[in-house]
Amino acid sequence: MIYAEILAGGKGTRFGNNDLPKQFMMLQGKPIIIHTIEQFIMNEKIDKVVVVCPAAWIDYTRDLIRQNIGDNPRLFITVGGATRNESVINGCNFIKDSFGLSDDDFVLTHDAVRPFVNQRIIEDNIKALEKYDGVDTAVPAYDTIIDARDGVIRSVPERQYLYNGQTPQSFRITKLMKLYDSLSDEEKEILTDACKIFVLKNEPVGVVRGESYNIKITTVFDLKMATAITEMDKHVKSAL
Repeated sequence: MIYAEILAGGKGTRFGNNDLPKQFMMLQGKPIIIHTIEQFIMNEKIDKVVVVCPAAWIDYTRDLIRQNIGDNPRLFITVGGATRNESVINGCNFIKDSFGLSDDDFVLTHDAVRPFVNQRIIEDNIKALEKYDGVDTAVPAYDTIIDARDGVIRSVPERQYLYNGQTPQSFRITKLMKLYDSLSDEEKEILTDACKIFVLKNEPVGVVRGESYNIKITTVFDLKMATAITEMDKHVKSAL
């Protein structure tokens, strides 16, 4: 079975005083999270889509999905955790408890606020899982990246080996859960994303090509960029 987890745990604090979490904000007349969910529901290779969100927003999320998508038998909602990786594991536990789990089950984890993921990226993640138990989506880093501490540059890594990580991040579920359980408390504290779980345990992670427009909407500027992308896409489609 192939599952998708939509990670909707953000609180929108970088939008200033906005009380509405960023995943629920509107983008071209539709909540951002709905744009994202639709991309995974569209793919017939994905058996079930699990939306992971804070307990306080479960009912709101359920109502939003019902209003915009309707009652879809492939779509489920569960409660997230205190951190991103806890939310990923909570989603995996929901899958295990609800549907059972085998070594041939996979999950594509994706940020609710990356609404521009496309079918090519999703398909490439699924394909890469035939070779790797962990897969990341990334684009080359075009700017020079520096390692600076205390206001001083420590090193300038070779740019040809550097990438900007995106999502989906995809995994064999049993392997992901086993590796997470093997982490020490100290290792869990330094996690930035689920792929780092594999890296810390010296497990290979495959990389598939993302897209520059597969942006994460984190700030007000990002939302303006997302609006511009949708407007441009609309113009292109109308010209065809």
